[in-house]
Amino acid sequence: MFYLTLITYFYFISILYRMNNWYKTLKKAPWTPPDFVFGPVWTFLYALLAVAFIIVWKDRKCYPYCTALTYFLLQLVFNLMWTTIFFKYKLPRLALMDIVLILIFTYYTYNQFRLISKTASNLLIPYIAWLFVALSMNLYIVLYN
Repeated sequence: MFYLTLITYFYFISILYRMNNWYKTLKKAPWTPPDFVFGPVWTFLYALLAVAFIIVWKDRKCYPYCTALTYFLLQLVFNLMWTTIFFKYKLPRLALMDIVLILIFTYYTYNQFRLISKTASNLLIPYIAWLFVALSMNLYIVLYN
């Protein structure tokens, strides 16, 4: 899981560094943080996700595998897809739909994790909060561009 987090982080950073003029010229939400904030925020969130995953995976209620991990992995796949959809393919509407799917599967993940470990589910709260911020920024771009 640590390596997956690391790979994801570097993939995200590489996409951000390759951001072209398209993103820079978009009308962004007034609450959009500066670009340099995204790397540290996502690093922190992916670390929390990794810890939550490990807590659940190692719990005897889940080990060696349980439905909660399926929901977690599905939301993670949709999360990784968002960066490609938005930045590489420049499809903010599709990316917005993707964020909705991330939120749905993260909601299920949170509920399933809660049955196994309240600590693990609580570790998802900052991620969920950030997803709503990302949803609002993506929606702003869809509405005003």
